[in-house]
Amino acid sequence: MKWRLNLVMFAATIATVFVTGLFLGPGPYRSWPAVERAIQFTAALLGILLAHELGHFVAARIHRVDASLPFFIPLPPFVSPFGTMGAIIRMKSRIPTRRALLDIGASGPLAGLLFAIPLYAWGVAHSKVLPLDGSEEQLGTSLLLRVLDHVFGPAIPAGHDVFLHPVAFAAWGAMLVTMINLLPVSQLDGGHVAYALFGPKQDVYARTIHRAVLAFFFVSFASYVFRDLRAGYGFVRFGRSVSNSIVWLVWFEVLAILGTFASRSMPHREHDPEAMGTGSRVFAIASLVGLTMLGEEYHRAIIWVAWGAVLALTIAMERRAGVLRPHDLLDHPPTGAQPLDAKRKVVAVITLVMFVLLFMPTPFEL
Repeated sequence: MKWRLNLVMFAATIATVFVTGLFLGPGPYRSWPAVERAIQFTAALLGILLAHELGHFVAARIHRVDASLPFFIPLPPFVSPFGTMGAIIRMKSRIPTRRALLDIGASGPLAGLLFAIPLYAWGVAHSKVLPLDGSEEQLGTSLLLRVLDHVFGPAIPAGHDVFLHPVAFAAWGAMLVTMINLLPVSQLDGGHVAYALFGPKQDVYARTIHRAVLAFFFVSFASYVFRDLRAGYGFVRFGRSVSNSIVWLVWFEVLAILGTFASRSMPHREHDPEAMGTGSRVFAIASLVGLTMLGEEYHRAIIWVAWGAVLALTIAMERRAGVLRPHDLLDHPPTGAQPLDAKRKVVAVITLVMFVLLFMPTPFEL
């Protein structure tokens, strides 16, 4: 049965998301309130993700593109704050036209948001307002989330914050994943939509946007350091500045890895034996994240010196043999040359605007 692996991975994802949900709120995880929270979180998150993937699947079938059922990706709670890395659908045949590419690329995020937005609205309306003690990790916000919080959320007195209902946290997580997926780069959903709209010019735009992700890491990091210096903290909170910004450095490297995998599946691409390999990038990510966690825990200058050395070496390697030199790793597979009709251009623009509305400069802030 072709769908057996899909079913096993979906069942495993239900388990990891449910276990993650047990630890979301206060009190012991071996209690009925914890189980109730986990059920709400699991149903909301997997419902949104399933709607997203079925949007892709149905659109692919309408356009007679051979596509697999969704493969859900389970992750243990200590690796992911959601218990999953989402899901993927494999396209087994070439997408023939830009119209089909737009329909397949946009249907997933738009279908997911049709569920995520009302679920977040309901969840934030049922969330609790509690006093802060200074140790909480703040969730990132976006233009869309600010509007939903203002319309549906409770009033927040000074020194307090909203602690999201499990349904709202699931919808927040789904919107974070959708935001990342709508980056107009390579074969992410945003890359599909942008290529359908702009054609081959999108390959140039994708490389620029990819480098902008790295630039945004440095801008975010510098802004936190500068803010702390102005407040008189000096470099005492250097680790927080790194932790609040490193997600963009990680995604810069992850996008390069995804581009490498995608390029290997295209027969017209020639392999460059001198190109920076996936193993080097994975080692760089693991080293930077690991040193960041150590620096936050032990506050030793030598740890941050090592972190800076690894960062400098990683960027030097990317300049010599990676994505900071001319490359085609993020090029989108070619499709039909016929441009989109007016209605689909509007859909493409709306989908890309959703990335702007969902954009969270700092997804998690210490």
